[in-house]
Amino acid sequence: MQKVIFDTDPGVDDAMALLFLHKHADIDLIGITTVFGNASVETTTRNALFLQQEWGISAPVARGADQTYDPARTPVPWPTFIHGDDGLGNIGVPDHVDGNLDPRPAHRFLIETIRANPGEITLVAVGRMTNLANALREDPEIAGLVKSVVIMGGAFDVPGNITPAAEANIYGDPEAADVVMTAPWKVVVIGLDVTMKTVMSRAALAETASQGGKAVELLSDISQFYIDFYGKLVDDGMVVHDSCACVYVVAPHLFESTTGTVRVLCGGIADGKTIMKPDGRFFPPSAWDDLPSQTVCTDIDANGVLKLIHDTLAA
Repeated sequence: MQKVIFDTDPGVDDAMALLFLHKHADIDLIGITTVFGNASVETTTRNALFLQQEWGISAPVARGADQTYDPARTPVPWPTFIHGDDGLGNIGVPDHVDGNLDPRPAHRFLIETIRANPGEITLVAVGRMTNLANALREDPEIAGLVKSVVIMGGAFDVPGNITPAAEANIYGDPEAADVVMTAPWKVVVIGLDVTMKTVMSRAALAETASQGGKAVELLSDISQFYIDFYGKLVDDGMVVHDSCACVYVVAPHLFESTTGTVRVLCGGIADGKTIMKPDGRFFPPSAWDDLPSQTVCTDIDANGVLKLIHDTLAA
């Protein structure tokens, strides 16, 4: 089994990804760290505890960052029109939820858990990269102790989803994302180039819920507001962005990829744009030099990914 810490900002598609990690037989979910993004960190932490309680997840939740890596950066408004006022599709999450909340801040939970499990942990990060960047700032050596980092974020050869240049997770904290992309650990980037090809229809979700019991019925309820939003972009369904990153952990053969140095633009009209310098291409000296080569996914077997999500959630 693969040990995974899930760094998340629940968030509707985050909820599906969390349930996938919880239910997949090859995943040992050992921690959930929260970050601001789809809602405030108070709300995303409350939502993580709510899902932890509802789905019987044993992994602890650690509350993370409530501001960007560079505190001077102007925060992005919460996308309530996508995830609802409560972050979980306006299903009426209680204001206060008891649960297994770790007393450590998320970056410290990451550091100590990674050091206790050297070479064993995969970080799956599907929100702002702030917690990971804060952990690296405090303890840079953890980069050499992590098995891999799988990120949902970025847009390379397609438009962004919050500006023409940028994907929302990266745009929300570009400085943090650049720190994470350039650190000496193995990063796999699952961006809009592949996730926008992976659409779960409302009918497919309903079928999965009919087989998966109360846990997936709750997920279906959470997802209806999100599907209504995506009706502007796809035909009566939703893009399962975050679940794609989770699927990569157990089924990388469903993805095609390339490698190169990745940088994130910080500031200007293309703020948050992810740009890769492909391996094997030569350029004059630049800010991409002498940095680690990372993996960027370029294509996806969307039907294979959706089948694996269905099979895992319905089991």
